[in-house]
Amino acid sequence: MKALTQREDVARALASVDRDRDAIVAQWRALTEIPAPSGHEAKRADFVEALLREYGLTDVHRDEAGNVMGTRKGTGGGPRVVFDAHLDTVFALGTNVTTRIEGGKLFAPGVGDNTRNVIALLAMIRAMNDAGLQTKGDLTFLFTVEEETNFRGADQFLKDHRGAIDRFVALDGGYSNFTYGGTGIYWHRYHVLGAGGHTRSETPPYSATLPIARSIERIYALHPQPPSWINIGMLSGADVFNAKAADAWLSVDLRSTDQAELKRLDVAIQKIVAEEATRVGMTTKRDVVSIEEVAFLPGHRQSPMVAIAEGVFRAFGFEPEITNTAANHTSAALRAGIPAIGMGTAPCDGAHALEENCEIEPISTGIKRTMVLGVALSE
Repeated sequence: MKALTQREDVARALASVDRDRDAIVAQWRALTEIPAPSGHEAKRADFVEALLREYGLTDVHRDEAGNVMGTRKGTGGGPRVVFDAHLDTVFALGTNVTTRIEGGKLFAPGVGDNTRNVIALLAMIRAMNDAGLQTKGDLTFLFTVEEETNFRGADQFLKDHRGAIDRFVALDGGYSNFTYGGTGIYWHRYHVLGAGGHTRSETPPYSATLPIARSIERIYALHPQPPSWINIGMLSGADVFNAKAADAWLSVDLRSTDQAELKRLDVAIQKIVAEEATRVGMTTKRDVVSIEEVAFLPGHRQSPMVAIAEGVFRAFGFEPEITNTAANHTSAALRAGIPAIGMGTAPCDGAHALEENCEIEPISTGIKRTMVLGVALSE
């Protein structure tokens, strides 16, 4: 792979990234400052679509879900490779997304997840165009919607292009390492249902919040160890102070890279909530919000795609940890039977927090590495 970076056309493209540094940062700031909560990506999609047309990609369009995409045609005979970066962020409309630079870092909500990777793909296209760099296979640049909520954008694209994709690279998180498999994720809402009543009423004796509280303590006492995780992030009960809750609920975000352990923990949590409800004469209901099983392809860890990616990382001075812990569109592609990896283009901190930030200078290396990966994967 080191030799590939020294090939004349590739070397020209790498040098172009360095010359483009200020424009990359300016575009990074401009795109970050376009709000794009999940389901509200249209303005950001407009920005990207206009650039894809300006850069001369073919078949630039939006699909039914609102994804934006375009293809940079290859010379022919190579694999079709898709590079995906999601457009949406977790921040609500009205959040102050003004960027600032401080200590060599760019700060703003959404600057890393996932704006850094969107602008990295745009910079990659510019550099390849500037250098006249041609790949053998086609490269499709995909900018998806609603990754942070339900994968609707990725699922739509994968359905529409079934059988036409050879390799899929999801740019979302990470910098020094990459993933080849995906974490299974179960999202459920567990309700405990009782009769309700006034604070002073003798019957029922308890609010439905009591078995919920007891369940929380027992669920966390399961103490799953990585690669399994449990989080109870949301709770609800009555609507007023002086009412015993007739319907109290908790949310469970259950994750594991081990399918059997995922199933075991799911059963254990159901049992705990049922036991605590029965203990006070109440019933339960479970809402299924999202079910994503562990994503893997047999033999993928030893596949040519993973070997190529590892070689490219090493050519740029990285010794990557290669894991099966993706929780992004890597998983969606793998579940569709497509060889996929997940990676990122700059080191960032504070994802999903208002003080989210990314180191500025390393993104040039991330862009170069992604570009060389595109050349290598499309051979």
